[in-house]
Amino acid sequence: MKQKKLIIFIPSIEGGGVEKNLFIISNYLVDKIKDISLITISNSFKHKFNKKIRFISLKGDFWDKVGRRKKFFLSLFILFLKIIKDRNLLVLCFQGNIYCTLLCKLLGIKIIVRSNSAPDGWSKNIIKYFFFKYIFSFADRIIVNSYEFKKKFKDKFNLKTICIYNPLNKKDIIKESKIKHKIPFSKKKLNIINVGRFTDQKDQITLLKAVNEIKKKIKFRLIIIGRGKEKNNLVSYIKRNNLSKNIKLINFLDSPFNLIRSSDLFILTSIYEGLPNVLLEALTLKKFIISSDCPTGPKEILLNGKAGYLFKPRNYKKLANLITSYVKNRKKLSKKIRIGFNNLDKFDFEKNLKKYLNIINSLLY
Repeated sequence: MKQKKLIIFIPSIEGGGVEKNLFIISNYLVDKIKDISLITISNSFKHKFNKKIRFISLKGDFWDKVGRRKKFFLSLFILFLKIIKDRNLLVLCFQGNIYCTLLCKLLGIKIIVRSNSAPDGWSKNIIKYFFFKYIFSFADRIIVNSYEFKKKFKDKFNLKTICIYNPLNKKDIIKESKIKHKIPFSKKKLNIINVGRFTDQKDQITLLKAVNEIKKKIKFRLIIIGRGKEKNNLVSYIKRNNLSKNIKLINFLDSPFNLIRSSDLFILTSIYEGLPNVLLEALTLKKFIISSDCPTGPKEILLNGKAGYLFKPRNYKKLANLITSYVKNRKKLSKKIRIGFNNLDKFDFEKNLKKYLNIINSLLY
Protein backbone atom coordinates (compact mmCIF):
# COMPACT_ATOMS: atom_id res chain seq x y z
CA MET A 1 0.00 0.00 0.00
CA LYS A 2 1.24 3.47 -0.89
CA GLN A 3 2.46 5.62 2.00
CA LYS A 4 0.33 8.70 2.69
CA LYS A 5 1.85 12.17 2.63
CA LEU A 6 1.89 13.95 5.99
CA ILE A 7 0.37 17.44 6.21
CA ILE A 8 1.10 19.44 9.37
CA PHE A 9 -1.55 22.11 9.88
CA ILE A 10 -0.88 25.24 11.98
CA PRO A 11 -2.42 28.47 10.61
CA SER A 12 -0.58 30.92 12.87
CA ILE A 13 2.99 30.59 14.17
CA GLU A 14 3.65 33.11 16.94
CA GLY A 15 6.71 31.75 18.72
CA GLY A 16 5.11 30.34 21.89
CA GLY A 17 5.20 26.91 23.50
CA VAL A 18 2.99 25.26 20.86
CA GLU A 19 5.35 26.46 18.17
CA LYS A 20 8.44 25.20 20.02
CA ASN A 21 6.89 21.75 20.07
CA LEU A 22 6.01 22.10 16.39
CA PHE A 23 9.64 22.84 15.46
CA ILE A 24 10.98 19.90 17.48
CA ILE A 25 8.38 17.38 16.28
CA SER A 26 8.49 18.43 12.61
CA ASN A 27 12.28 18.41 12.40
CA TYR A 28 12.39 14.97 14.02
CA LEU A 29 9.80 13.48 11.66
CA VAL A 30 11.39 14.78 8.48
CA ASP A 31 14.07 12.07 8.43
CA LYS A 32 11.57 9.33 9.27
CA ILE A 33 8.74 10.12 6.85
CA LYS A 34 9.26 10.60 3.10
CA ASP A 35 6.88 13.44 2.31
CA ILE A 36 6.03 16.20 4.84
CA SER A 37 4.33 19.52 4.08
CA LEU A 38 3.38 22.31 6.46
CA ILE A 39 0.35 24.53 5.89
CA THR A 40 0.54 27.92 7.60
CA ILE A 41 -0.07 31.61 6.91
CA SER A 42 2.97 32.63 8.97
CA ASN A 43 6.31 32.89 7.15
CA SER A 44 8.35 34.54 9.92
CA PHE A 45 9.64 31.29 11.41
CA LYS A 46 10.41 29.42 8.18
CA HIS A 47 14.13 29.36 9.08
CA LYS A 48 13.35 27.18 12.11
CA PHE A 49 12.26 24.23 9.97
CA ASN A 50 14.34 21.62 8.18
CA LYS A 51 14.57 22.54 4.49
CA LYS A 52 13.15 19.13 3.55
CA ILE A 53 9.76 20.24 4.89
CA ARG A 54 7.65 21.72 2.08
CA PHE A 55 6.03 25.03 3.08
CA ILE A 56 2.53 25.57 1.67
CA SER A 57 1.70 29.18 2.39
CA LEU A 58 0.86 32.58 0.93
CA LYS A 59 3.91 34.56 -0.13
CA GLY A 60 4.78 37.94 1.35
CA ASP A 61 5.19 39.45 4.83
CA PHE A 62 1.70 41.00 4.62
CA TRP A 63 0.03 37.71 5.60
CA ASP A 64 1.92 37.56 8.91
CA LYS A 65 0.02 40.68 9.98
CA VAL A 66 -3.55 39.51 9.33
CA GLY A 67 -5.72 38.43 12.28
CA ARG A 68 -5.62 34.92 13.69
CA ARG A 69 -9.17 34.06 12.60
CA LYS A 70 -8.42 35.07 9.00
CA LYS A 71 -5.29 32.92 9.09
CA PHE A 72 -7.40 29.96 10.21
CA PHE A 73 -9.82 30.22 7.32
CA LEU A 74 -7.15 30.98 4.71
CA SER A 75 -5.23 27.92 5.90
CA LEU A 76 -8.37 25.78 5.76
CA PHE A 77 -8.96 26.89 2.18
CA ILE A 78 -5.37 25.95 1.27
CA LEU A 79 -5.85 22.55 2.95
CA PHE A 80 -9.14 22.09 1.06
CA LEU A 81 -7.38 22.74 -2.26
CA LYS A 82 -4.55 20.37 -1.30
CA ILE A 83 -7.01 17.56 -0.46
CA ILE A 84 -8.97 18.06 -3.69
CA LYS A 85 -5.72 17.73 -5.63
CA ASP A 86 -4.29 14.75 -3.68
CA ARG A 87 -6.39 12.55 -1.37
CA ASN A 88 -3.49 10.34 -0.26
CA LEU A 89 -2.91 12.43 2.88
CA LEU A 90 -2.72 12.23 6.68
CA VAL A 91 -3.20 15.50 8.60
CA LEU A 92 -1.49 16.31 11.91
CA CYS A 93 -3.32 19.33 13.31
CA PHE A 94 -1.58 21.64 15.79
CA GLN A 95 -4.11 24.48 15.75
CA GLY A 96 -7.69 25.19 14.66
CA ASN A 97 -8.58 21.63 15.64
CA ILE A 98 -12.37 21.88 15.32
CA TYR A 99 -12.43 23.41 11.84
CA CYS A 100 -9.66 21.18 10.54
CA THR A 101 -11.24 18.00 11.95
CA LEU A 102 -14.63 18.84 10.42
CA LEU A 103 -13.08 19.52 7.00
CA CYS A 104 -11.11 16.24 7.08
CA LYS A 105 -14.21 14.29 8.14
CA LEU A 106 -16.29 15.75 5.30
CA LEU A 107 -13.56 14.92 2.77
CA GLY A 108 -12.71 11.47 4.14
CA ILE A 109 -9.14 12.30 5.26
CA LYS A 110 -7.55 10.81 8.37
CA ILE A 111 -6.53 13.31 11.04
CA ILE A 112 -4.48 13.35 14.24
CA VAL A 113 -5.45 16.22 16.54
CA ARG A 114 -2.90 17.58 18.98
CA SER A 115 -4.86 19.52 21.59
CA ASN A 116 -2.70 22.16 23.27
CA SER A 117 -4.68 23.60 26.16
CA ALA A 118 -7.10 22.26 28.75
CA PRO A 119 -10.84 22.17 27.91
CA ASP A 120 -11.44 24.56 30.85
CA GLY A 121 -10.31 27.39 28.59
CA TRP A 122 -12.73 26.76 25.71
CA SER A 123 -15.64 24.47 26.69
CA LYS A 124 -17.62 26.56 29.20
CA ASN A 125 -20.24 27.66 26.68
CA ILE A 126 -22.85 24.86 26.54
CA ILE A 127 -23.37 25.14 22.76
CA LYS A 128 -19.61 25.07 22.14
CA TYR A 129 -19.28 22.13 24.53
CA PHE A 130 -21.65 19.87 22.56
CA PHE A 131 -20.31 21.09 19.23
CA PHE A 132 -16.70 20.44 20.26
CA LYS A 133 -17.53 17.02 21.71
CA TYR A 134 -19.28 16.01 18.48
CA ILE A 135 -16.50 17.25 16.19
CA PHE A 136 -13.63 15.84 18.28
CA SER A 137 -15.24 12.39 18.04
CA PHE A 138 -14.40 12.43 14.30
CA ALA A 139 -10.62 12.56 14.90
CA ASP A 140 -8.71 9.33 14.26
CA ARG A 141 -6.38 10.05 17.18
CA ILE A 142 -6.32 12.82 19.81
CA ILE A 143 -3.00 13.64 21.47
CA VAL A 144 -2.84 15.59 24.73
CA ASN A 145 0.29 16.60 26.64
CA SER A 146 -0.45 15.75 30.29
CA TYR A 147 -2.27 13.01 32.18
CA GLU A 148 -4.39 15.61 33.99
CA PHE A 149 -5.40 16.89 30.52
CA LYS A 150 -6.20 13.30 29.44
CA LYS A 151 -8.47 12.87 32.47
CA LYS A 152 -10.27 16.15 31.77
CA PHE A 153 -10.91 15.11 28.16
CA LYS A 154 -12.37 11.83 29.41
CA ASP A 155 -14.50 13.53 32.09
CA LYS A 156 -15.79 16.35 29.89
CA PHE A 157 -16.17 14.64 26.51
CA ASN A 158 -15.93 10.91 27.28
CA LEU A 159 -13.29 10.63 24.55
CA LYS A 160 -10.12 8.55 24.55
CA THR A 161 -6.86 10.42 24.13
CA ILE A 162 -3.17 9.55 24.04
CA CYS A 163 -0.83 11.41 26.39
CA ILE A 164 2.53 12.39 24.94
CA TYR A 165 4.53 14.88 26.95
CA ASN A 166 6.07 17.92 25.29
CA PRO A 167 9.53 16.81 24.11
CA LEU A 168 12.21 18.40 26.30
CA ASN A 169 15.78 18.71 25.02
CA LYS A 170 17.75 19.58 28.16
CA LYS A 171 21.13 19.69 26.37
CA ASP A 172 19.94 22.33 23.89
CA ILE A 173 18.36 24.47 26.62
CA ILE A 174 21.52 24.40 28.76
CA LYS A 175 23.65 25.17 25.68
CA GLU A 176 21.43 28.11 24.65
CA SER A 177 21.39 29.45 28.21
CA LYS A 178 25.09 30.23 27.79
CA ILE A 179 24.39 32.62 24.89
CA LYS A 180 24.70 35.94 26.68
CA HIS A 181 22.13 38.72 26.57
CA LYS A 182 22.43 42.07 28.25
CA ILE A 183 21.20 41.10 31.72
CA PRO A 184 18.69 43.61 33.14
CA PHE A 185 18.93 42.08 36.64
CA SER A 186 20.55 43.34 39.84
CA LYS A 187 22.70 41.25 42.21
CA LYS A 188 21.34 43.26 45.14
CA LYS A 189 17.68 42.44 44.41
CA LEU A 190 15.37 39.44 44.08
CA ASN A 191 15.35 38.73 40.35
CA ILE A 192 12.00 37.39 39.11
CA ILE A 193 11.15 36.30 35.57
CA ASN A 194 7.99 35.40 33.66
CA VAL A 195 7.86 34.25 30.03
CA GLY A 196 4.60 34.09 28.08
CA ARG A 197 2.32 35.83 25.62
CA PHE A 198 0.61 38.96 26.96
CA THR A 199 -2.92 37.51 26.95
CA ASP A 200 -5.81 36.97 29.37
CA GLN A 201 -4.85 33.30 29.56
CA LYS A 202 -1.33 34.04 30.84
CA ASP A 203 -2.73 36.57 33.35
CA GLN A 204 0.45 38.55 34.05
CA ILE A 205 -1.72 41.21 35.73
CA THR A 206 -1.91 38.87 38.75
CA LEU A 207 1.89 38.87 38.90
CA LEU A 208 1.96 42.67 38.79
CA LYS A 209 -0.59 42.89 41.60
CA ALA A 210 1.47 40.46 43.70
CA VAL A 211 4.74 42.38 43.36
CA ASN A 212 2.87 45.60 44.05
CA GLU A 213 1.91 44.03 47.42
CA ILE A 214 5.54 43.29 48.33
CA LYS A 215 7.30 46.35 46.90
CA LYS A 216 7.74 48.01 50.32
CA LYS A 217 9.12 44.83 51.94
CA ILE A 218 11.33 43.29 49.24
CA LYS A 219 13.74 44.83 46.75
CA PHE A 220 13.02 43.09 43.47
CA ARG A 221 13.50 43.24 39.72
CA LEU A 222 10.83 41.65 37.51
CA ILE A 223 11.37 40.83 33.83
CA ILE A 224 8.39 39.73 31.71
CA ILE A 225 9.22 38.41 28.24
CA GLY A 226 6.49 38.21 25.61
CA ARG A 227 4.17 40.11 23.34
CA GLY A 228 0.43 40.35 22.79
CA LYS A 229 -2.78 42.33 23.06
CA GLU A 230 -2.61 42.81 26.85
CA LYS A 231 0.68 44.72 26.75
CA ASN A 232 -0.95 48.17 27.02
CA ASN A 233 -2.92 47.09 30.10
CA LEU A 234 0.25 45.79 31.75
CA VAL A 235 2.16 48.99 30.95
CA SER A 236 -0.72 51.08 32.28
CA TYR A 237 -0.79 49.15 35.59
CA ILE A 238 2.99 49.49 35.98
CA LYS A 239 2.83 53.26 35.50
CA ARG A 240 -0.21 53.77 37.78
CA ASN A 241 1.51 51.96 40.62
CA ASN A 242 4.96 53.51 40.20
CA LEU A 243 6.59 50.18 39.34
CA SER A 244 8.55 51.29 36.27
CA LYS A 245 11.92 51.15 38.09
CA ASN A 246 11.26 47.58 39.20
CA ILE A 247 9.65 46.00 36.13
CA LYS A 248 10.78 45.65 32.53
CA LEU A 249 8.74 44.19 29.67
CA ILE A 250 10.90 42.62 26.96
CA ASN A 251 9.63 41.70 23.51
CA PHE A 252 9.51 38.03 22.54
CA LEU A 253 12.93 36.33 22.40
CA ASP A 254 13.75 33.20 20.38
CA SER A 255 15.89 32.04 23.27
CA PRO A 256 15.12 33.49 26.72
CA PHE A 257 17.20 30.83 28.48
CA ASN A 258 20.14 33.05 29.46
CA LEU A 259 17.74 35.43 31.21
CA ILE A 260 15.95 32.55 32.96
CA ARG A 261 19.33 31.19 34.06
CA SER A 262 20.30 34.60 35.46
CA SER A 263 17.11 34.95 37.51
CA ASP A 264 16.37 33.75 41.03
CA LEU A 265 12.71 32.90 40.69
CA PHE A 266 10.39 31.86 37.84
CA ILE A 267 6.67 32.66 38.20
CA LEU A 268 3.79 31.39 36.04
CA THR A 269 0.31 32.91 36.50
CA SER A 270 -1.75 31.21 33.77
CA ILE A 271 -5.52 30.61 34.06
CA TYR A 272 -5.21 27.41 32.02
CA GLU A 273 -2.49 25.56 30.12
CA GLY A 274 -1.83 22.23 28.43
CA LEU A 275 1.66 21.47 29.65
CA PRO A 276 3.66 24.70 30.04
CA ASN A 277 7.08 24.34 28.38
CA VAL A 278 8.44 27.28 30.35
CA LEU A 279 8.18 25.33 33.62
CA LEU A 280 10.16 22.43 32.13
CA GLU A 281 12.75 24.89 30.84
CA ALA A 282 13.02 26.71 34.18
CA LEU A 283 13.51 23.40 36.02
CA THR A 284 16.14 22.37 33.46
CA LEU A 285 18.03 25.54 34.45
CA LYS A 286 17.45 24.70 38.15
CA LYS A 287 15.26 27.69 38.97
CA PHE A 288 12.77 27.73 41.81
CA ILE A 289 9.19 27.95 40.50
CA ILE A 290 6.00 29.49 41.83
CA SER A 291 3.08 28.57 39.58
CA SER A 292 -0.68 28.90 39.49
CA ASP A 293 -2.32 25.54 40.06
CA CYS A 294 -4.21 25.92 36.81
CA PRO A 295 -5.59 23.16 34.60
CA THR A 296 -3.48 21.50 33.30
CA GLY A 297 0.24 20.78 33.70
CA PRO A 298 1.81 22.75 36.58
CA LYS A 299 0.65 20.29 39.25
CA GLU A 300 2.03 17.39 37.18
CA ILE A 301 5.39 19.09 36.57
CA LEU A 302 5.79 20.32 40.16
CA LEU A 303 4.62 16.99 41.64
CA ASN A 304 1.68 18.55 43.46
CA GLY A 305 3.93 21.09 45.21
CA LYS A 306 6.89 18.84 46.05
CA ALA A 307 9.01 20.58 43.40
CA GLY A 308 7.81 24.17 43.80
CA TYR A 309 5.03 26.37 45.14
CA LEU A 310 1.46 26.29 43.78
CA PHE A 311 -1.31 28.86 44.28
CA LYS A 312 -4.90 29.23 43.12
CA PRO A 313 -5.15 31.15 39.79
CA ARG A 314 -5.76 34.92 40.16
CA ASN A 315 -5.01 34.85 43.92
CA TYR A 316 -2.39 37.62 43.90
CA LYS A 317 -2.29 37.93 47.70
CA LYS A 318 -1.35 34.26 48.06
CA LEU A 319 1.27 34.72 45.35
CA ALA A 320 2.69 37.72 47.24
CA ASN A 321 2.90 35.57 50.40
CA LEU A 322 4.69 32.80 48.49
CA ILE A 323 7.26 35.23 47.08
CA THR A 324 7.91 36.43 50.63
CA SER A 325 8.18 32.82 51.82
CA TYR A 326 10.71 32.08 49.07
CA VAL A 327 12.89 35.00 50.18
CA LYS A 328 12.82 33.85 53.81
CA ASN A 329 13.45 30.15 53.06
CA ARG A 330 15.56 30.26 49.90
CA LYS A 331 18.32 27.92 51.09
CA LYS A 332 15.90 25.29 52.39
CA LEU A 333 13.97 25.28 49.10
CA SER A 334 16.90 24.00 47.00
CA LYS A 335 15.62 20.47 47.78
CA LYS A 336 12.43 21.19 45.83
CA ILE A 337 14.50 22.26 42.81
CA ARG A 338 16.44 18.95 42.93
CA ILE A 339 13.20 16.96 43.13
CA GLY A 340 11.81 18.81 40.09
CA PHE A 341 15.01 18.45 38.08
CA ASN A 342 15.18 14.71 38.78
CA ASN A 343 11.59 14.36 37.55
CA LEU A 344 12.41 15.68 34.06
CA ASP A 345 13.44 12.34 32.53
CA LYS A 346 9.86 11.44 31.64
CA PHE A 347 9.75 14.53 29.38
CA ASP A 348 12.86 13.43 27.44
CA PHE A 349 12.50 14.44 23.80
CA GLU A 350 13.72 11.19 22.20
CA LYS A 351 11.32 9.08 24.28
CA ASN A 352 8.30 11.28 23.47
CA LEU A 353 9.14 11.90 19.82
CA LYS A 354 9.17 8.14 19.18
CA LYS A 355 5.60 8.01 20.46
CA TYR A 356 4.58 10.59 17.84
CA LEU A 357 6.28 8.57 15.12
CA ASN A 358 4.54 5.36 16.18
CA ILE A 359 1.09 6.97 16.08
CA ILE A 360 1.73 8.58 12.70
CA ASN A 361 3.11 5.36 11.21
CA SER A 362 0.00 3.47 12.37
CA LEU A 363 -2.14 5.73 10.11
CA LEU A 364 0.20 6.38 7.17
CA TYR A 365 -0.73 3.23 5.24
